[in-house]
Amino acid sequence: MNEQDMLTVGKIVNTHGIKGELKVVSQTHFADERFAPGSKLVIEHPETKQRLHIEITGAREHKGMFMIKLAGYDNINDVEKYKGWEIKISKDSLGELEEGEYYHYEIVGCKVVTEEGQELGTITEILSPGANDVWVVKPAKGKELLIPVIDDVVLNVDVASKTVTVRLMEGLI
Repeated sequence: MNEQDMLTVGKIVNTHGIKGELKVVSQTHFADERFAPGSKLVIEHPETKQRLHIEITGAREHKGMFMIKLAGYDNINDVEKYKGWEIKISKDSLGELEEGEYYHYEIVGCKVVTEEGQELGTITEILSPGANDVWVVKPAKGKELLIPVIDDVVLNVDVASKTVTVRLMEGLI
């Protein structure tokens, strides 16, 4: 499976305890499903791209992170080397979303235009600070724009043409 077929759903940031648990920062809206016992995932070293297929045998949420236990790893010494590795899934294992919902990989890279046709830039990142997501838009020149993902601002998302149409509220630029 090549890199384009894989999506990052989390990052291993530390170990937890001495029995081989790992602390994971979730990068998915479906964390309960992705990190559920029995899930088969891939972990990948961010630089060498070395991959390892894993199975989760236990998971729980703790202070905004997930503590996961991997099959066959029962000691802190067995898992310590995986700190910093990314947790990935194949695009094939993604479920269908309801209309008007999109996976992050479908949004990042989209061109953003106003309803008048003015091009604002390209979405480079998605932030989830609270009540709604915020799209980080990088213009050709100048400072990044932060676009709140709310119905009053985001008018249309065309994943096929990689274009998002927005209505700028006063004070956004």
